[in-house]
Order: sequence, then C-alpha cells, then structure tokens
Amino acid sequence: MSSHHKSTRLFRGAIFPLIVTLILCFSIGVFANDASRERQSLDKGWKFAFGNASDPSKDFDFGIDVFFSKAVYFPDGPLNRKFDDTSWRTVDLPHDWAVELGFDSEGRWDYGYRAIGRKFPQNSIGWYRYHFPTPASDLGRRISIEFDGVFRDCQMWINGHYLGRNESGYSFFSYDLSDYLEYGGENTLVVRVDATQAEGWFYEGAGIYRHVWLLKTAPVHMEKFGTQIISTLEKDNARVGIKSNVINESTENTSLQMVSEVFNPQGKWIGSGSSKEITLPAGDTFTFDIDVNVPNPMLWSPETPNLYKAVCVLKKGEDTIDRIETQFGIRTFYFDPNNGFFLNGKPYVIKGVCCHQDHAGVGSALPDTLQYFRIQRLKEMGINAYRTSHNPPTVELLEACDRLGMLVMDEQRFMGSTKEALSQLETLIKRDRNHAGVFLWSIGNEESGFHATPTGERIARTMKAVIQKLDP
Repeated sequence: MSSHHKSTRLFRGAIFPLIVTLILCFSIGVFANDASRERQSLDKGWKFAFGNASDPSKDFDFGIDVFFSKAVYFPDGPLNRKFDDTSWRTVDLPHDWAVELGFDSEGRWDYGYRAIGRKFPQNSIGWYRYHFPTPASDLGRRISIEFDGVFRDCQMWINGHYLGRNESGYSFFSYDLSDYLEYGGENTLVVRVDATQAEGWFYEGAGIYRHVWLLKTAPVHMEKFGTQIISTLEKDNARVGIKSNVINESTENTSLQMVSEVFNPQGKWIGSGSSKEITLPAGDTFTFDIDVNVPNPMLWSPETPNLYKAVCVLKKGEDTIDRIETQFGIRTFYFDPNNGFFLNGKPYVIKGVCCHQDHAGVGSALPDTLQYFRIQRLKEMGINAYRTSHNPPTVELLEACDRLGMLVMDEQRFMGSTKEALSQLETLIKRDRNHAGVFLWSIGNEESGFHATPTGERIARTMKAVIQKLDP
C-alpha cells in the first residue's frame, strides 16, 4: 500500500469519528446555552412488550371495557399510570422489533419473510412505556413530544390522557403536552404500535425506529419548521432571505423583535439584519422577513459542500426568548430541455442511486453514524445524488448529505390530495426545504394504479401547488 493511501486511511479513521461526534453533540443541543429553548433526547430507557393484534386478552385487555379517550379511566393495563412494567424489556431508540424476529415461510416477502403481519398477531403489536420527570420550574413553558418516525399505526397517551393517533410510518408528528404534565413529578408516556398492515412493498421495520425528543420553549416562540431560507445570487453577492414564523401562545399581547445573523462555513460572522418591533396579539402568528447580504459567497455542491448558518434570535425588549440555528447552502440549479442539468451555472452530470432506509443487521433502526457511513461510501463510489426510496427520510440522513456533499431527491410516501396526504406532504416540505442537498421533490413513485390517468394528473397538480407554495 502506498504512503498516500495509508495516510488517507489514517486521516479518515481519525477525523471521521470526530466529525460525527461533533455533529451528534450539535444535534442534541449540547452546545445550546439559551434556556428559552431546550431540546432533550428521549431515546434511552423505554420499556417494551409485545401485545396481540387479534386476541385482546393477550393485548393487556386493550379494547375490553376501556374508553381509550376517557382520561384516567383504565383498569390495570398499560394505560394506567400505576401499571407495573418492571418485567418489560428495556430498549433504547431507535428500535425495530421486526428485524429481531425469526424467519418464516408464511411471512410476507416484502418483510423479508419475517414473522410479522396478519398471520402473526403475536408479533405485530408493540407496547412502549416511558417515564420522565418534569421540573416544577417548567410550569408556564410550552412542552411538546416529537416523534421523527414510528412504524406504523400508533396511539399514545400521557398520564392516562389520550393524545391521538398517527398512521404514517414515515412522517414526523408531535403533541403538545403542556396541559397534561405533572410539574415537579413523574410523567408516563404510553405508545401502542400496530405494524400489522404494511405501508410499502419493501422492508419497513416495526416500532419507534427513529428518535424521540422533548421540546421546551417560552410561550412566545418560533414555530416548528417555521424558518425558511431562500438565497438569490446577484453577481458576486448573495441575498439571503430569512423568514421566521412566530406564534404567541401566551395570554398577553407581546412586543417582539427579530434579529437574524449569518455565519460563513468557517464560523465567521458575515452580516445581520433586524426587524422593526411589532406587537403580536395573544393567540396570533406573525412572519418576520429579513434579508442579509453575503459578499463573494462560497457555493454548495457535492464537491464543495460549503454550509452557512443562519441564527434567528427572537427578542422581547432586551431579553432573548427564543433562538434557532439553521444550516443552509447557497447554490443555484436548473434543468434545460436541450442541455440537461446545471448546478451553480455549469453543466452537471447527476450520478444517482435509489436507496431504502433499512440497512443490513439493524433493519430500519439505523444509528446516526451509519447514515454518514453510507453517504461516505457512496461518494467513494462516485455517486453524487441520492433518492430516498420510497418515503421521507430521517433528518440525520439529510444532514449527512448536506455535510458530506450529496444531492437529494426527497420522496413522499402517500401520493394523494386528501387532508391527511397533503398534511404529510406539508410536513415533509417544511422540514426539509432548507437542506442544501435537497434539489428535487418526488410526489410519489410506482403508483401504477392511477399515475397515468386523469385522476393521477389532478392529484399531481394539487400536490405540486402545495409544494410550490411552501418552496417557491
């Protein structure tokens, strides 16, 4: 082996784990020093047990003389806060119970012949319980639970109160817990997951297979996925437009000001802008729109993954009441019908792959470092574009593509124009629109029953209009 290859391998082995560690620290808020917004990982120490999809007596009597939406009206099953779950298995998230099951010739081919699904009711329901304290000092803050992805159909309760149901196996969802928590005491979260019904035609896993977070903010705060950054190149300068949606969930009208700063890929301050002070009535929302000029911008591409950072600071008088950091890339691209794809004004050949989210050995519950490993290996193979077949990806994958340099076609799982389908599409666009790598939205794939019909055309037009409104 040449000294060049040796040094390259040593460099990769030494620096890559460090990069990942710093990224993960940033992701979980280790570097955050503003008490107004706190994002806490809830991945460690869940209790897990199998239920049963066809026999309630083996499913902790769920559905027998239980009003699941009637607060604190339960017998001795898992929904009761006093239920003893010490005999349940302790698991950490991400968790995929399907990959742990044995193989069976009666299993579905799209589940890799794992023993899960309609023919295996004993393996198709999973119960999760999680206990966490809430300090008395948190009273008055807005506190929500965030799920990056649960496969599949899940219902959840907090302290015996029913929160709701989410049927998508891939879409982010959250619930506001502020009114239900025991401040100064312990709280119990219960999640029942039903993976009986497949959503796709490929291995999908089962359980809480992505991260879970607890988000705490002041009553007046920036909305989830409410920041949008659009950069426009003008000769040797870039105009960075930063929009921030703010909601007033307090009971008082509040005077507010937004300050937005931009930092270059080396962390150097580039410029800032501030809004006029406005008064936001209780219960209302407002969108701050601030432009920051960036001279001689360093453009993002797969070969030069330069990432800028926008810091939005919400102020009430002299006090900072919310703060959000957003990474973004400055780049331009377009398709020409005769000359192909152009990135940053130059012809660019897309060399892409289609990848499912699962990985050998871990199923759908990928550690964050494995996302970076996958993208790094694909780049070494000469790949520069990644399609998220056939569903919205986990955020950590997109962060890896941004940082390591990979174009992304971001794909919707549910092709439709119903309220539920469009809600999932809206969440996808708002969540991912600031990622530097994302350059295409896919509204669906292999929808062979209707994609070439007038019905398919009408659905596609409706979905396209939603996308163009949210990501012009």
